Amino acid sequence: MFVVDVLLTEIWRLVSWLLTLYTWVVIAAVLITWVNPDPWNPIVRFLRRVTEPVFARIRRWLPFVVIGGLDLSPLVLLIAIQFADRVITKALWQLARGF
Repeated sequence: MFVVDVLLTEIWRLVSWLLTLYTWVVIAAVLITWVNPDPWNPIVRFLRRVTEPVFARIRRWLPFVVIGGLDLSPLVLLIAIQFADRVITKALWQLARGF
């Protein structure tokens, strides 16, 4: 069962790495809103294209995250990413140890 253990460990590392990467994308998208970026800049367009659909869904599901013009949906998303990372990590770790 060594192969299954290694496979699950590598899947966990990949998922964890992707979640960490998306965390940094969300942070970059938030930071870019603090300045007045060129909306046609390819980096700005990319950041908005990969984060805005998720932010919009959070705002639709949890309308109270927009407080007086302050949008807290990125914070909710970052908390959800951290929670998912920990749950997936624990589940895959226990699954790998079971083999």
